[in-house]
Amino acid sequence: MELNLREISSATMILFAVIDIVGSVPIVIGLRQKVGHIQSEKASVVAAIIMIAFLFIGEEILKLIGIDVNSFAVAGSFVLFFLAIEMILGVTLYKDEAPESASVVPLAFPLIAGAGTLTTLLSIRAEYQVINIIIAIILNIIFVYIVLKSSPRIARVMGRGGLSVIRKVFGVILLAIAVKLFATNVNGLF
Repeated sequence: MELNLREISSATMILFAVIDIVGSVPIVIGLRQKVGHIQSEKASVVAAIIMIAFLFIGEEILKLIGIDVNSFAVAGSFVLFFLAIEMILGVTLYKDEAPESASVVPLAFPLIAGAGTLTTLLSIRAEYQVINIIIAIILNIIFVYIVLKSSPRIARVMGRGGLSVIRKVFGVILLAIAVKLFATNVNGLF
C-alpha cells in the first residue's frame, strides 16, 4: 500500500461528485426546517463508518453472491450515469419516502452514504489502492460535516440559482466519471 496523491485527489473528486453534499443543501435545509436540529457529527461519523466498512466487506459480499468487481463496476457506472442525469436535468428518477427525522437514517444513509456512494466505492476500488480511498472518504466526510454545520449560511450566500449551477456542473463531472468507469471495466466482462 502506497500513498498516491493523484489517486487521493481523483477518488476525493469522484466521491465529492457522488455524495453531492453541496447539491443536497436544499434537502438538508428542508430537514432542518421539519425537525429543527440536525445531528451533523453523528451523521458524518456514521456515514464514514458505513463507507469504510463497505469498502472492506463489500467485495466479500459480492463474492458470496457470485459477482466479480468488474461486473459491479459496470453496474455502478449505470447508477452513476443516472445520478448524473438527475443532477444535470433536474429530474427525479429515484423516489424515496420523505424522512420523518433528521437523525442518522436520512442523513448518513441514504443521503451521504447511499447506493451511489457505495457502488462508487467498490467501483473505484478496482482502480485505486484502499489507503488512498480511505483518505478520500475522510476528506469528504470532513467537508460533509462542514457543509451540514453551515448549510443555512451556504443557502443564503449561494441562493437557489447558485446551488442549481453547482449541482449541474458536478452532474457533468459525474457523467464523465460514469463513462470512464464503464469503458475501463467493460472489457473485464468478456
